[in-house]
Amino acid sequence: MATLELRNVNKTYGSGLPDTLKDIQLSIRDGEFLILVGPSGCGKSTLMNCIAGLENITGGAILIDDQDVSGMSPKDRDIAMVFQSYALYPTMSVRENIEFGLKIRKLPQSAIDEEVARVAKLLQIEHLLARKPAQLSGGQQQRVAMGRALARRPKIYLFDEPLSNLDAKLRVEMRTEMKLMHQRLKTTTVYVTHDQIEAMTLGDKVAVMKDGIIQQFGTPQQIYNDPANQFVASFIGSPPMNFIPVRLTKQDGRLLAVLDSGQARCELPLGPANDDLDGREIILGIRPEQIALGAGEGNGLPGIRAEVQVTEPTGPDLLVFVTLNQTKVCCRLAPDIACRVGDSLNLQFDPARVLLFDADSGERLHLASSNTAVKDNVAHFKGR
Repeated sequence: MATLELRNVNKTYGSGLPDTLKDIQLSIRDGEFLILVGPSGCGKSTLMNCIAGLENITGGAILIDDQDVSGMSPKDRDIAMVFQSYALYPTMSVRENIEFGLKIRKLPQSAIDEEVARVAKLLQIEHLLARKPAQLSGGQQQRVAMGRALARRPKIYLFDEPLSNLDAKLRVEMRTEMKLMHQRLKTTTVYVTHDQIEAMTLGDKVAVMKDGIIQQFGTPQQIYNDPANQFVASFIGSPPMNFIPVRLTKQDGRLLAVLDSGQARCELPLGPANDDLDGREIILGIRPEQIALGAGEGNGLPGIRAEVQVTEPTGPDLLVFVTLNQTKVCCRLAPDIACRVGDSLNLQFDPARVLLFDADSGERLHLASSNTAVKDNVAHFKGR
């Protein structure tokens, strides 16, 4: 096991070309599971290859256990990598694939046999050891690729989208198995994915990337509940966060955002009056599960009536789409709600759960108000 630190890592593929990686800074403690997540082309696989030594960095430093390994060859970094394509040797059996790296290191056969048995039991592939890769399913091949990496007992494991070739059901099963495996082995792990569900469920820490830049680094809960900008807020969460364009107005010492469904209007109190934001067009963000359904009585939350445009039952939830400020808005409701297209629902917004973003840059806007001030605003709205 090992610590991993990236200090101002840069990568470019030629003079005059834009940087693929820009001042990447990360610090992962011993035994942590780090997720690199982002859309295709954001640089996450390139960063993984730089950690492995398959790509040379053009600036900064990569440290494993406080030792700079930036100039080391891959074989000297003591890492093991699982590729998206599995990269199994087709002419070798499962046993031979798993033990190949151990033979290269010239371990005694008794130690090799012991490692193969350990890994096969851990991954439940003992009955597959004599088969060739062509005789295996996608999930079984994925286990063998993982087994080849696990047999090495490296300081750090690297996984480059290992589940992307599996069907949806098998991905869920393998995701659980990978988490259980990490809990048992407690080896420092870096995992690349474009799937935000994998990022939220697997990682101890998550780094969200875009255009070669880390947009935010933190725990899954921090990323989900306190996104740094509109990109992070939109990328993490399923269904994604709603983004509603609003104009802020100042009234009675309070800052209000107006929502209009076409049937009704709602003045959502956000905080104390702010002259810099008065009259400004911004983006209001709220997650589908944070929009409540109710009569608007008793809790003091602002409510607005809106017509149902589309319903999507998913089993555990009912997704309902309405229009607010001429924008499609998704609400996640209980599955037993009796709701049809054309019905009118009373939707409630909690000002304490609303996020605000700059309409041009997408950066997060933080109002200079405490939780008490927000509660006062709700009470003020209720008394109007």
